Amino acid sequence: MPAELNVKAPDFELQSNKGETIKLSDKLANGPAVVIFFPLAFTGVCTEEMCEFRDSLGELNSLNAQLFAISVDSRFALNAFAEKNNLEFPLLSDFNKEVSKAYDAQYETFLGMKGVAKRSAFVVDREGVIRYRFVSEDAKVKPNLDEIREALKGL
Repeated sequence: MPAELNVKAPDFELQSNKGETIKLSDKLANGPAVVIFFPLAFTGVCTEEMCEFRDSLGELNSLNAQLFAISVDSRFALNAFAEKNNLEFPLLSDFNKEVSKAYDAQYETFLGMKGVAKRSAFVVDREGVIRYRFVSEDAKVKPNLDEIREALKGL
């Protein structure tokens, strides 16, 4: 079942840029999660978006939210990207392109590449239910941080 509003989010277990295994269902015990997908590290809009989330991390944490950013890049590329941009939240590698597909957040083709993650955002409550969903068909259109904050405040 695709990742729709008010349904259980697909669980995942991915490697972070630091080599840690992150399992969504385990992390939800610590509070709701903001799960964002972005197409590719080191590209203009993706860098801008991740830096906006970096700058909003304190506010998201004050709403008891955890932030996980997912792309199809390797964890090694993601670690270099995190270091270059001072990103202090986990960047998760969906190198096998399974999680973005499970969330129905994957381009068939993007700049000639198959299976690249669509720019997307999901707010998942502690019970694992999706309470906010944004999936962009246009890679230049970023999720609205105000909408994400409002979804978190409603939990």
